[in-house]
Amino acid sequence: MQTIFPIVYAGNIHYYSHLKNASSFVFDKHEHYIKQTYRNRCSIYGANGKLDLIIPVEKGSHGHRAVQDVKISYADHWQRMHWKSLESAYRSSPYFEYYEHEFIGFYEKKIEYLVEYNLLFQEKLVKLLDLEIKPAFTQKYEIANENFEDARVLGDPLNEIPEEKFNHYTQVFESKLGFIPNLSIIDLLVNCGPESLGIL
Repeated sequence: MQTIFPIVYAGNIHYYSHLKNASSFVFDKHEHYIKQTYRNRCSIYGANGKLDLIIPVEKGSHGHRAVQDVKISYADHWQRMHWKSLESAYRSSPYFEYYEHEFIGFYEKKIEYLVEYNLLFQEKLVKLLDLEIKPAFTQKYEIANENFEDARVLGDPLNEIPEEKFNHYTQVFESKLGFIPNLSIIDLLVNCGPESLGIL
């Protein structure tokens, strides 16, 4: 059975764990864009706790527009803000310096479409995790049925997973604020490096 995944920005640990364990999967470019989801945001561990990094999209991208047609807005300097937030959060982590050259280009180059940006970022993350993934895509919007497992709910921040479902690993600010589960896979990578795949 194929699993349908949403196309998200620097997906969280649950997303990548599900992707790792899926026997067959496709990504959905045809679903309607949904505001306030992981399709244009990710969560990292900042000095004051959980911090959402949000990619702004151009006006008119809401409503019934397919996610593949949503364009990124560069009216604000969000790339610079996201990179500064990542540096502030993870500069002292064990592997940030090892990976920063892999990520910084995503905060310098302007990419027009959100889906293209997310897929290029995902391609990089999959390579760093050493996951064997070749993307395939739906040809149209697929309603959940007996032929598909619908994992598009993984794009919804309200889809909370109990903390005990996640393997613990050491985080930069854990001694101050405690362990925060299910952050962006970036958090796992910069804290655990080559061990990340085994922790998923």
